[in-house]
Amino acid sequence: GDPTAKYAGRLTLNPLAHIDPVGTVLLPFLLIMMRSPIIFGWAKPVPINFFNLRNPKSDMVWVGLAGPAANFALALTLAILIKFQIFTFYPLQFLLVAIIFINLALAVFNLVPVPPLDGSRILTGILPRKYASRYSRLEPYGFIILIILLYLGLIDKLILPTVKFIAQWLGIQILW
Repeated sequence: GDPTAKYAGRLTLNPLAHIDPVGTVLLPFLLIMMRSPIIFGWAKPVPINFFNLRNPKSDMVWVGLAGPAANFALALTLAILIKFQIFTFYPLQFLLVAIIFINLALAVFNLVPVPPLDGSRILTGILPRKYASRYSRLEPYGFIILIILLYLGLIDKLILPTVKFIAQWLGIQILW
């Protein structure tokens, strides 16, 4: 495997090692101060050197799928717990549905093929080298592209219907 994260001191449960000054501190603070109904942020990305992998191009797909797969797995596990009524306390069920929604939204959002999201790694891994090279030129502009897509509402039009569809498939009623 790739030891880059280990050498960077990122294989730890200590949250301080994962704080991104802008994504973990500044943006959530500004959203709270602006009384935003939605508060979000991000941690430092896990450093990966794809050249340390056995098959860099195909392994890039697996690395890109890892995060969304974990989100889907957590959502599925919680949906099963709800389905079999493991937790009958209503506030706890409501909390579990909220966690399912958040994880499905994160999974679907991260599959959008815009750098630096996981979907861009997956797309780069499956594109022929010639096109992958061209596509990788978008990387410096990825955050700007995401902001534009969010501003235009295109991300919401993709994510919310997809999340609701998956939630219904899991037997979960999303009320919002």
